[in-house]
Amino acid sequence: MQRQYTIALVGNPNSGKSSLFNALTGLNQKVGNFPGVTVDKKTGISKISENLKADIIDLPGTYSLYPKSADEQVTYEVLLNQENADRPDLIIVIADASNLKRNLLFCSQIMDLKIPVIIALTMMDIAHDKGITIDTAELQRMMGVTILPINPRKTKGITSLKKAIEDIHKSQHTVGSDFIDLPALNTEWMHEIRELCGQVSNYGALHIACNYTGLQYINAAIRIRIAALLGEAGFQKSRIQAEEIVLRYHRIDNIMQHCVVMDSPMKKMVVSDRIDKTLLHPVYGNIILLMVLFLLFQSIFWLAQYPMDWIEQSFAYVGQLLSGVLPSGYFSDFLINGLLAGIGGIAIFVPQIMILFGLITILEDSGYMARISFLTDRIMRTAGLNGRSVMPLISGMACAVPAIMAARTIQNRKERLITILVTPLMSCSARLPVYTIIIGLVIPKTPVLGIFNMQGMVLMGLYLLGFFMALLVAWLMDLLIKTRERTFFLMELPVYRAPRWKNVGITMIEKGKIFIRDVGKVIIVLSLALWALAAFGPPGRMDNVAQKYAQQIQANPEQKNELSGLMATEKLENSFAGIMGQAIEPVISPLGYDWKIGIALITSFAAREVFVGTMATLYSVGTTDDVNQTLSEKMRAARRSDGSPVYTLATGLSLLIFYAFAMQCMSTLAIVKRETRSWKFPAFQFAYMAALAYLGALLVYQVFK
Repeated sequence: MQRQYTIALVGNPNSGKSSLFNALTGLNQKVGNFPGVTVDKKTGISKISENLKADIIDLPGTYSLYPKSADEQVTYEVLLNQENADRPDLIIVIADASNLKRNLLFCSQIMDLKIPVIIALTMMDIAHDKGITIDTAELQRMMGVTILPINPRKTKGITSLKKAIEDIHKSQHTVGSDFIDLPALNTEWMHEIRELCGQVSNYGALHIACNYTGLQYINAAIRIRIAALLGEAGFQKSRIQAEEIVLRYHRIDNIMQHCVVMDSPMKKMVVSDRIDKTLLHPVYGNIILLMVLFLLFQSIFWLAQYPMDWIEQSFAYVGQLLSGVLPSGYFSDFLINGLLAGIGGIAIFVPQIMILFGLITILEDSGYMARISFLTDRIMRTAGLNGRSVMPLISGMACAVPAIMAARTIQNRKERLITILVTPLMSCSARLPVYTIIIGLVIPKTPVLGIFNMQGMVLMGLYLLGFFMALLVAWLMDLLIKTRERTFFLMELPVYRAPRWKNVGITMIEKGKIFIRDVGKVIIVLSLALWALAAFGPPGRMDNVAQKYAQQIQANPEQKNELSGLMATEKLENSFAGIMGQAIEPVISPLGYDWKIGIALITSFAAREVFVGTMATLYSVGTTDDVNQTLSEKMRAARRSDGSPVYTLATGLSLLIFYAFAMQCMSTLAIVKRETRSWKFPAFQFAYMAALAYLGALLVYQVFK
């Protein structure tokens, strides 16, 4: 089968590359991962003409062909490896016209790889606002490649770009001479490296000479030969690279003099510069940032609440409908409480994920996301992170699942891993039902300073506790995790633009699909496993419970509902989950917990909010009274074997600390596994959070009992 024509989009971050990708592919996109790494691989199909369809690959943004991050390494290997499945037939280099000199450096490096190139000039309007005039015809002549001005946000210039692509595809395209005359490119040893590695250009061979130890596709024998050649030649990587950059900028300066006219440096500030005087102010900027984050946080709850309620009600309706149609038994229980509940547990997360990524895309498109990272970089660095970590951490207050997915924007692998590992310490919305019922049980409504409520203060304290614990753990991990990768937080502040609503919609749909496809199947399997543990038990014990209550119901039919509730509770106690709860009671009793709380700890592993439902079942809550009030009263009245109350202040505070720190969320573990491509990191995350939760709960209980 003939390989389809492949086009790679490359360019600096914030140059308009993603906009062009969306303009070319529309909804014909898919997101995966490049082999062996967690970096996103965005691909799509574009109809270039009636006779030509092309695979479009959106390669990660990079400032230079020399890689400094995992994203840049991916771009590097795709362009250098002749056998790479994603190696392009044509490269479109997206260049920011308002920062043309820096962008032309990267363009010239790509051109010297001897792959057909088109340079697409974006941000022409911003260049005009800065007083920059570009003679594109002369620039094309001097660069020796096709150069087209485009505006992918408004789909301007796309037709001309497709025509240029078709012309290159039809013609027997020949590449020009090297952009610079670097002596090392024409040596015998460089030619031998070119032959050894199958490179089509001397410049590609130079890059292999500089980075052969980090290129996965070069085998050991070739590496040994390259090392020998470089040793004989006295090759000095840093000297060659410095010489290359000087030569490139020397020619670029000459091109700029002939093709670009710039107004006086005293020109009027563009609008973005004037806005930044306020938004990046040391005082006003941080106040505005807090307001924006507060609105973002509130909007996730407010906007997601309606579709989440609708999904929850829909699944409840379907469950009720099936209960009325299907005969009672294990099959219907499996279908309703196992499979349907598992699918519902996936679906209910989707609105939050889509809305969160939609809002983040709006912030990114508008240019404000870069300002958030800039403003928060200092506090993040005290914990070994940088400004890119702040959005995943804040998003974790809504839900850790999309927050961990948002950590993909962090280029440094160590910082990205630390962010993923500490984000679940942020108090998410799933913890709120647990916090609410426990605080209502053990914390009095004592006024504080006349305007605050003690219960509200405790709730706020739990959220602050999660944030500062995340920073503390991140600081410790930064000390323990050793890496050669240095941390650079280089970010160009893009101009403020109106969000691209089509791009927002595409992003929301793609993130929802990824969650359902990749995480959903893990959640369903674990949900079914948890259902089986709670539904089944040793046959003798479960049969005895069923016979016992069957006789009582037969003797007292008027008490059928109450006795059925008691039977469900006792069956749960004698199920495998119940047996596990009683088995771990000696371990959890130092925390002030009984076996019923032990069962809740097990069942709420599926999701923290399951704690409340488990308690409702265990305490046989009636259906005629208010559910929350009845549950609170039952829990408040619960007694141990010695007559002492179960839910004392010490036990309540211990539970709050436990749920603040424990990893009681299988969907979070599933997404961590997907993002890290290994089970060892979610296993470590589960272990350290469990240890932190246990020790914290133990300390609090022993202090307050």
